[in-house]
Amino acid sequence: MIVVYGIKEKLNPIKVRLSDVIHGCMQDVLGLPEDKRAQRFMPLDQENFYYPDGRSDAYTVIEINMMQGRKKETQKALIKSLFGEIERQLDISPVDIEITIHEQPPHCWGFRGITGDEAKLNYKVEV
Repeated sequence: MIVVYGIKEKLNPIKVRLSDVIHGCMQDVLGLPEDKRAQRFMPLDQENFYYPDGRSDAYTVIEINMMQGRKKETQKALIKSLFGEIERQLDISPVDIEITIHEQPPHCWGFRGITGDEAKLNYKVEV
């Protein structure tokens, strides 16, 4: 599950393209299938989105929630891929992107009426 936050006037016009960029990186780096897109976009009014000095109003926060199991190198590769592809395809500077990865054990995930440790996934978590 991915949650993306940004100022609505900047985020809304690009969210379809940003969704494609994020999912493409998830496929390339993590091996996720095409049909495994779980994203939520949270466009905010500017008065509800505080961000650090030195950033523009294109500042975007991407929170990635995933099951534990990916290697540190894989997670770093995902972050670097996102920075590069977002800059290349959407012209948003890496200084305006914040990415966090939150991992939880598979038994802490619930979907399709079962927990993650019971699921038969069509992709690998240990990459």
